[in-house]
Amino acid sequence: MRLQGKTLVITAAGQGMGRAAALVCAQQGARVIATDINEETLASLAVENPDIETRVLDVRDGDAVKALAADIGQIDGLFNCAGVVHHGTVLEISDEDWAFSVDLNVTSMLRMIRAFLPGMLERAKDTGSVSILNMASMASSIKGFVNRTAYGATKAAVIGLSKGIAADFVTQGVRCNTLCPGTVDTPSLQGRIAAADDPVQARKDFIARQPVGRLATVADMTPMIVYLLSDESQFVTGQSMLVDGGVTI
Repeated sequence: MRLQGKTLVITAAGQGMGRAAALVCAQQGARVIATDINEETLASLAVENPDIETRVLDVRDGDAVKALAADIGQIDGLFNCAGVVHHGTVLEISDEDWAFSVDLNVTSMLRMIRAFLPGMLERAKDTGSVSILNMASMASSIKGFVNRTAYGATKAAVIGLSKGIAADFVTQGVRCNTLCPGTVDTPSLQGRIAAADDPVQARKDFIARQPVGRLATVADMTPMIVYLLSDESQFVTGQSMLVDGGVTI
């Protein structure tokens, strides 16, 4: 029960890594408030674990984010997991695609942190430490990949945002880190594979770039998520934690 007594908010918790994080954190004793824009996936999460609290939330809606933070109050941990993967070179990024990628991948995290941080600072006065975890990626933010310009730029921005927050609040008990996964077999990835001209080859190509010889699973990520949200990582802040199967060796 490594998260016993902690209250955590997780975005994009309806599927993929957000969902896996919500389930594991609840198993580790946390009070989990799982948010997502998709009511159906949230409902299925609540069926899977009735102890998890669910809230429908569009992280691009600043007023909704503020209202949620005001309603929940002080928390011990925030996992910003919402994001989108844009496919294309710089010549194939429309202004609309760029704006959407920046808003969902970066600005939504700013909104969430700005709304919840005041309460987290108060909580840290009692507990000594609280944790913000932001989803980044090894793709382009650490290592360049073809057709990932917008995605890589936004994930690099997430790392910069996280380091700035870590530096600003390190003396006040706030930790802020990023998780940088390799290619994880999630519904999002499966959708991109299915949309490829040759899905079989696309899956082979995704696997081939992992030196360990397979795609990551959500179970490969959750131990790091629990660690960074728990008191075990009290001396870790401003770090980009790579869990990538050797891609960036």
